[in-house]
Amino acid sequence: MAHISPGGPPSPLSWETPAERADRNLLELLQELRVVQTGVQIVFAFLLGVAFTDRFLRLDTFERGTYVVTLLLTVVSSAVLATPVALHRGLFHRGAKIRIVAVSARFAEVGLVFLALALNGVVLLLMDVVLGLTAAVAVTAVTLILFTGLWFVLPRALRRPALEAPVEPR
Repeated sequence: MAHISPGGPPSPLSWETPAERADRNLLELLQELRVVQTGVQIVFAFLLGVAFTDRFLRLDTFERGTYVVTLLLTVVSSAVLATPVALHRGLFHRGAKIRIVAVSARFAEVGLVFLALALNGVVLLLMDVVLGLTAAVAVTAVTLILFTGLWFVLPRALRRPALEAPVEPR
């Protein structure tokens, strides 16, 4: 059954029903989250290991504060990025897949914000230890701009209809 969006052209996969589209979107989202969650776990493991090194005892107050905030941002990003899995488990077979996808997509976006902040916290901490605070702030500003541009600005820019190419059915 072809699905035509109200007031617009057919969706890119116009042969999908809304339920089929929700199934596909959820599977794609969960796969994306698996990849991102691995990165979060690596950052978290790194941060846990740092606290048990001899060098950790020599961190100054700013560096310890950066460490604590970064660790907590990593924990929050992990929790937020895992929420779609919990939603799927909790609402599975309840006819709420379209809603699960919509809410989960939001959680994924928020989780990416926390992950970007956590990764930049790691950069700030490491660059402060290696290069000093002034250089660390400069490098972190660059990486923050990089994440903002690639993860948030670029996807929104590509959503513009003029940039969308029609997708032909396979």
